[in-house]
Amino acid sequence: MKKAFLVFVFLLLVSIHISFAQAGPGHLRISVLTCAPGDELYSIFGHTALRITDSIQHTDLVYNYGTFDFDDPDFYTKFVRGKLNYFLSVEELPSFLYEYQVTKRNVIEQELLLNDHSKLAIKNALSQNLVGNNRYYKYDFLYDNCTSRVKDILIKYAGMKVDKKLAPQGTSFRDMIHEYLDRGHRKWTKLGMDILLGSPSDKAVSINESMFLPDYLLKGIDSTISTNNALLMKKQYVLTTGYGENHTHTNWPMYIFTGIAVVILLVSFMRNERARILTRQFDFLLFFVTGLVGLLLLFTWFGTDHMSFANNYNLFWALPTNILTAFMLWKNPARLKRYFFACSVMYGLLLALWFWLPQQLNPAFIPLVLVLLSRSARLAKA
Repeated sequence: MKKAFLVFVFLLLVSIHISFAQAGPGHLRISVLTCAPGDELYSIFGHTALRITDSIQHTDLVYNYGTFDFDDPDFYTKFVRGKLNYFLSVEELPSFLYEYQVTKRNVIEQELLLNDHSKLAIKNALSQNLVGNNRYYKYDFLYDNCTSRVKDILIKYAGMKVDKKLAPQGTSFRDMIHEYLDRGHRKWTKLGMDILLGSPSDKAVSINESMFLPDYLLKGIDSTISTNNALLMKKQYVLTTGYGENHTHTNWPMYIFTGIAVVILLVSFMRNERARILTRQFDFLLFFVTGLVGLLLLFTWFGTDHMSFANNYNLFWALPTNILTAFMLWKNPARLKRYFFACSVMYGLLLALWFWLPQQLNPAFIPLVLVLLSRSARLAKA
């Protein structure tokens, strides 16, 4: 009888242990990982991922929405056209941290204070997103990226609500992008992004929209009240590398464009035959290159799914028609007088309104537009 009773008690305890292990999510620990920016183009804004530790299953997994397939034969075509699918992947924490150890990038962990219902909801949502085509999504840098995906999960399942402004009033997407690029002294990258990004990126961001970048989601979690409790339980570094920036502070784009502008203007005011030939060569390159840039901007506006590339005011100086004009200059420039007169008026107005346009244009292009104005005015009188 005593033996039977002991067996009964043993089985009862085992049953209770198993039921708690399977039903209760109290053994789950969920945190957000914020990774520092890197040197590569794809990493200059940092990264965000979710970490789930299960003390019963003895797993420590990182869920990463920033994964893409380099082996896709149409990778570059899809990337340029905004049709590249990113997907959710999962890996062990040491494997995830290895890249950041090699590239010397710090990783901050924010452990979340969640009730059992929220923990289970987040884990189930991530598991569901790993199934079949659910794991894929069409990446959009401003509105749907690896950080905004984590943000949406926290809003939906953790009750995250940020009432405090994370950026100054009136801050735009472009301003926030500039903050990262200026911090890393990446003037050429900033120039390239300012060419491609159209006026939608100059819209003032809401609190929710500002969390499309990793550091701002981190700030949002720090200041969030979920239900009646703080969302943040603990904040710590899981990887500290002592990484420091080694980039120079020189604004090379402004200096180089100013230098080119000065050379072209000096040569164009010379009166000898050699200067006349050089000026014609400069004119061909000037209008050919700006026309080529204009065609690229038209393609990114109408030929891609990048919403942030639409309505691009750089087209007022990078006129696509300039590419045809460049070739016509070699034959009969006198027939283009009206065209160049119209161009000179447009360039003059653009310079006058430069800082009042609905889109922020990079000031490094001002010397270039001055040259376009000067040469268009000269050719209109030729």
